Amino acid sequence: MADKLKVTLVKSPIGAIPKHKKTIEALGLKKLNKSVELPNNKAVQGMVFQVKHLVKVEEI
Repeated sequence: MADKLKVTLVKSPIGAIPKHKKTIEALGLKKLNKSVELPNNKAVQGMVFQVKHLVKVEEI
């Protein structure tokens, strides 16, 4: 299991429900096609799972 995840915003959260918009913001994603590196833990995995239709995830 990798120790970091690279999360990239690939779809706009404009039409998403407010909870998903807040989750995207909490992950540190602000603009389309921008990426952040996050630790691979249960909290981050849960947040990514909630918005999996808006992001692309890669293990680093």
